[in-house]
Amino acid sequence: MLDSAHSSHQSRFIKVRDGTSLHVSHWPAPRSAARPVLCLPGLTRNGRDFADVAAALSSGADARDVFALDARGRGRSQWARDWRSYSIPTETQDVIDVMAALGLADTAILGTSRGGIIAMILAAIQPGAIGAVVMNDIGPVIERTGLMRIAGYVGRMPVPVSWDDATRTVAEVSRKAFPAVPADVWPRVARAWFNEQNGRPAPGYDPALGRSFSSTDATPPALWGQFGALKRVAVLVVRGETSDLLSAATVADMQQRHPNCARLEVKGQGHAPLLMDAPSINALRGFLNDADAGRSVAGRVY
Repeated sequence: MLDSAHSSHQSRFIKVRDGTSLHVSHWPAPRSAARPVLCLPGLTRNGRDFADVAAALSSGADARDVFALDARGRGRSQWARDWRSYSIPTETQDVIDVMAALGLADTAILGTSRGGIIAMILAAIQPGAIGAVVMNDIGPVIERTGLMRIAGYVGRMPVPVSWDDATRTVAEVSRKAFPAVPADVWPRVARAWFNEQNGRPAPGYDPALGRSFSSTDATPPALWGQFGALKRVAVLVVRGETSDLLSAATVADMQQRHPNCARLEVKGQGHAPLLMDAPSINALRGFLNDADAGRSVAGRVY
């Protein structure tokens, strides 16, 4: 696993159209002509998930600007006044507002889980915003097993009493699906999951998020139409080997249907791959460089 401590990032707060203040982290790559990356996290997660990959992609000879968004109610972003705004349509509009404020267009989107769904919708309604997409453990077909697992903990996870407790909690709930992740990584993952207040762990997201997700009591419809909107850009589908949300069959179907789609399977990790290990980060770097250069990635395995 990489150590991103050497790389500093900048924080910015952007007010979207309903007045909610959203936090964005920026890892700058001054004078870079490479396509910037906007990272969109999963349902209960935040931009801290991308610290390692952002530090790596924003450094070196092929450095590029990397931005990571805390969706409303997550990380350092403001909690929503109305829990009903914790919805994919509202959060997609938030991304549009943030991209406009940052001056981003033809951007590479790195979307984990819910972030990948937003990327598909964004491609359909604002195609010029997207230049390439990495879909981290998400596709048009969402497996019910994984969905029900997520529904079981959203808004229900107790806040640990200390950072040691947070590390134990994160390791215990993750170890089975992430056997390849070494023990010394879990403290860093815990710091990403939870906010910090007075030196102790604090909720990493608004518990009201669980209210917006509790209505998901059936398998959602397939999003092949939305996925089709990505056909004009290069796509890399990342799947965790033990994922219960994205099946290998769906990944194969995505490559079959998309004219320029590659895949990466992360061994010994589940939903969603942490993107903290060198092989995964190097694969993303290679894909983004290929997409920048207009090289075909169709059928490739990174």
